[in-house]
Amino acid sequence: MRHPHLASTEAAVVAVREVAREYDVEVSVSDDIGADQTSRRTSAGAFVVLDPDGALPHEAHIELGGTPAVSVRIFPDDDARITVENVDFEDVPRDAVPSFLRSVYGGLAYVKRRMFPPALWLIVPLPGDDTYKELILPSALTPWLARGVRDRNTP
Repeated sequence: MRHPHLASTEAAVVAVREVAREYDVEVSVSDDIGADQTSRRTSAGAFVVLDPDGALPHEAHIELGGTPAVSVRIFPDDDARITVENVDFEDVPRDAVPSFLRSVYGGLAYVKRRMFPPALWLIVPLPGDDTYKELILPSALTPWLARGVRDRNTP
């Protein structure tokens, strides 16, 4: 499914704030602006603010309060890393971030368990056919993750 296009990091931050307002979740945002400040611009020289193409990169780190513990890092490269209860989802397209958060806060996210070999995955289905799935270490199973465990044979 095509998600509404979010043209910039700031547009994504505004969309995350709207989702947080829908679900009554506190939001804390910190911005890193400039090539010398963003995490993926390690090759930038000292005091270099612009990218070689003249762009001013903007990265945002968003903490959402409450349960589950969620953080979002939006990169200038049109993608994001979303962490839900210490489970990292890398390379989520920036446009999909609001839908991802709605699935988590709306109760669509769940944990799938396989008995042999033992494994747990946090699965976040998005509208359409997009689904994100990440392995969870058994020692990292939090009460929020444990509440949504489904066995492999459970629908």
